[in-house]
Amino acid sequence: MATFVDRVVLHVQAGNGGHGCASIKREKFKPLGGPDGGNGGHGGNVILKVDPQVHTLLDFHFKQHAKGGNGQPGQGSYRDGANGTDLVLLVPDGTVVHSATGEVLVDLVGNGTEFVIAEGGRGGRGNESLANSKRKAPGFAELGEPGEAHEVVLELKSVADVGLVGYPSAGKSSLIAALSAARPKIADYPFTTLVPNLGVIRIDDKTFTMADVPGLIPGAAQGKGLGLEFLRHIERTAVLAHVIDCATLEPGRDPISDIDALEHELAEYGGLADKPRLVVLNKIDVPEARELADLVRPEIEARGLRVFEVSAATREGTKELTYALGSIVAEHWASQVTPEPTRIILRPKAVDDTGFKVEVEEDGTFVVIGQRVQRWVLQTNFNNDEAIGFLADRLARIGVEDALVKAGAKPGAPVRIGTREFDWEPTVYAGMDVSPVGHRGTDARMETTDRKRASERKEERNQRRVRSEDDTDGDYIVEEYEV
Repeated sequence: MATFVDRVVLHVQAGNGGHGCASIKREKFKPLGGPDGGNGGHGGNVILKVDPQVHTLLDFHFKQHAKGGNGQPGQGSYRDGANGTDLVLLVPDGTVVHSATGEVLVDLVGNGTEFVIAEGGRGGRGNESLANSKRKAPGFAELGEPGEAHEVVLELKSVADVGLVGYPSAGKSSLIAALSAARPKIADYPFTTLVPNLGVIRIDDKTFTMADVPGLIPGAAQGKGLGLEFLRHIERTAVLAHVIDCATLEPGRDPISDIDALEHELAEYGGLADKPRLVVLNKIDVPEARELADLVRPEIEARGLRVFEVSAATREGTKELTYALGSIVAEHWASQVTPEPTRIILRPKAVDDTGFKVEVEEDGTFVVIGQRVQRWVLQTNFNNDEAIGFLADRLARIGVEDALVKAGAKPGAPVRIGTREFDWEPTVYAGMDVSPVGHRGTDARMETTDRKRASERKEERNQRRVRSEDDTDGDYIVEEYEV
């Protein structure tokens, strides 16, 4: 059974941030020593890293879910929570990461290349970090931010310099065994090779790699045989070598028709038209095969293709083929543009960039979109009135309330930020750093009592001033009542 896996679906979940701690320092002779709640730890990332010792995606075939470590919550006495452990997933060189919609996220090529596929959530701040001159002892702390969760597709495209293509039993595996130290499975029946074989070839001061593709047959680009699954492994090659079986006894087959069929399948797959090609006429150790190779060689060369007659069994002609392949690979790499070093680009935020925008949906809901405001909502404990008031101050300070007014929002209008939806009630003192009054964890602006305004109480007091009918002196008797 083949254990080579080159395409898997992976579900990744970064670690959640730890909650901040709301604590008040209490010691002997110092019962209220001030806030001492620590911050929560950050969640661990999920990282993909190229490892040269990994050659397949088999591990992810059996374990398709990966999760980073969660951050620990903060504690009293100014103790911050520990950060979550990063989860490093080792992948083979040449792994391409796609999103669930098919978008290419990253192409991992080169030993040690890393990519953060899911970022851990930020830890919430404790009340010691939230204290200021106005709010000296906050009765709340921020919640930890949840980590990112994604579904991605990992696809392996082997990084080889030479790609061997040909019909089943054309001798591709035997050729790799003759040219390199690789020892692939070799047998006298078709589709012996079920996984791409990779061999390293050294000649003089040059080193290059060679990979074969499990036997192609007509219709492989549409899913027949094994070709469709492994054609991706020749996309990165510098040169393609058509391995032709000159000793085949199958009716209706000859070297010219085999080359035409292989070229048709490569054209159907697409993206391989510009790659250099050469033809390897294999198995010339058979007398009839040598005669056939001599017969078709002029016609193949007339197409502009270089032809090499070899025998993987006796290794005849393999030295000339090796030097030719090494020369083509060297020319290919010499023609590649040297990548420029990564430049650090600074893009300052525009003066009028508030970091959020307000959109109105068809049902009249006002949606506030912005990474920062959505993070603030996630970190707010909505069971704590003081935390809600703190959120209102933060939103008003960056202009969210003004933007809602400009967008046409009225008091009581539905507003949604992230996954949280509420009825908008503009607060007079929002954004003014109001000093909390009352017990910790409460905010007077969040109270729902029917307490009358000062102007209303003054008017009622004036109306209660009546002149007594029993006053014969005509003096006013003023009856005052305390409110």
